[in-house]
Amino acid sequence: MSLTSPHRARTALAMGSACALLILVGCSNGDGTSPATASASPTVTSAGPGRTRVVIENFTFRPANLQVRPGTKVTVVNKDSDAHTVTATEDKIFDTGNITGGATVTFTAPSTPGSYSYLCTLHPNMKGTLTVA
Repeated sequence: MSLTSPHRARTALAMGSACALLILVGCSNGDGTSPATASASPTVTSAGPGRTRVVIENFTFRPANLQVRPGTKVTVVNKDSDAHTVTATEDKIFDTGNITGGATVTFTAPSTPGSYSYLCTLHPNMKGTLTVA
C-alpha cells in the first residue's frame, strides 16, 4: 500500500504539531512564570486518588511528608526485609504495629486536621509527618 502525497503531508503536519506541543509543555511550568528554583526543604505530597500510600524502603518513609484529608485510608508498603512501624509520636493517634518485611497494611488518618509527626518505633531515626487538612 503506498501513501499518497496529501496523506504524507497531513502525517508530517500532525507529527510536527505534536513535537512542537511537547517542546512548549516541557519548557513551561504552566503558570506563565519562570521555572521554579529548587528548594532544600522537604516537599509535601498531597494524596489524591490512588496516592494515599507510604512506602518504606532502605529505612526511609517515602514520602516523608504526606498531606491527606481527614479519615483517609493510608496504605503502608514495607519493601525492606526488616519490620517497621508507622506510629504517631503524640498519643499514638495512629499506629500500624509491626509491619513485617514485604507486608502491606492500612491505617486511617485522624479526623482532626493538624500535623502529626510519626516514626518507626523499631528504628526511631525513621521519621515523617502526616498533615491532615
